[in-house]
Amino acid sequence: MNGKTGRRVYFDHNATTYMRPEVIEAVMPFFRDRFGNASSLHFFGQENRDVIDEARGKVADLIGAEPDEIIFTSGGSESDNLAIRGTVRAKRSGVTRPHIITSVLEHPAVTRTCRALEDEGVEVTYVRSTPDGTVDLDRLREAFRESTVLVTIMLANNETGVIQPVAEIGGLAREHGVTFHVDAVQGVGKVPVDVGNLCADLLSISAHKFYGPKGVGALYVRRGTNLPPVYTGGGQEFGRRPGTENIPGIVGLGEAARISKKELSGEMEHIERLRNRLESGILERVDHIVINGKSAERVPNTSSVIVTGVEGEAVTLNLSILGFAISSGSACSSGESEPSAVLIAMGLGPLEAQSGIRISLGIVNREEEVDAFLEVFPGVVERLRGFSPINKSS
Repeated sequence: MNGKTGRRVYFDHNATTYMRPEVIEAVMPFFRDRFGNASSLHFFGQENRDVIDEARGKVADLIGAEPDEIIFTSGGSESDNLAIRGTVRAKRSGVTRPHIITSVLEHPAVTRTCRALEDEGVEVTYVRSTPDGTVDLDRLREAFRESTVLVTIMLANNETGVIQPVAEIGGLAREHGVTFHVDAVQGVGKVPVDVGNLCADLLSISAHKFYGPKGVGALYVRRGTNLPPVYTGGGQEFGRRPGTENIPGIVGLGEAARISKKELSGEMEHIERLRNRLESGILERVDHIVINGKSAERVPNTSSVIVTGVEGEAVTLNLSILGFAISSGSACSSGESEPSAVLIAMGLGPLEAQSGIRISLGIVNREEEVDAFLEVFPGVVERLRGFSPINKSS
């Protein structure tokens, strides 16, 4: 796709990150010699039980938790499902029709889980967004009922990078005696996260969003939180998540968490400078550009851009030919022709929402890559605006 230039620049870190070299080095022995099942009593198993415990401590340290509050999973989607479905299962016996409060801004792992639970008789309130991409707190306050069993709100939006007022929401949930779940998949590793400050009872993490392996994640479960498993099997992960542990993945998650704890501040300062340079350059060089959520607090690496008059997918494909990897929306929605539900929820029209692109930077990106992008971006937009169906219909 990028044969014209030979250039390969990756600006899609919200979809996934690469694994840090230190993480790769840490996991390799567990694909070769240290293959034992951690549930086995012999030394092959018990030496791996020790490394799981060590990784659990590293993840806990990253988010201000205790090791026994960390449950390893296959990633963010499973963590979200366990948090939401497990809470409903725990509370269903005491409530005729359990009620969940969430928002219209959530990741499909949350939204689609809530939709599925509606089919099972659960009531769900989807709180609207403000124009800057944050949850409408007034509407959220009004949404609590006697039957409310769970509030589930993301920390940072995967498309816009907008940070939600989760600490305030967590305080409201605690006042009402309601379990609070935070989908922090796009926040952990990008901003400091402390589960105590957020008043979180449950919090989801995914390793591949901050330079760890794919296929592994964690769910923080605050001590005393009633969370039964959602499927049956062995007694692994304190009885809450059965199945033989993914030891290489868990080791990789632990190492990624350790490095993130140490390097987060400096890395995010670097990335935020790049993001600001990128956005300033786009606004200077191209007319009719909107930065979504620019007035709100955002994670440092994410820029959601409306390129008026052009389909975001066309921009993405043309930039890919020139060697730049970005997204026309969230990666989980790739291949779908519908406009972004998040951008629609923020008040954009369907044509505007289809004009959105997402640029998400990472720790390996450099100023020269941003400058190279700014050199080609105006030409791509000008060419596409010349024949875009959106432009001709506007």
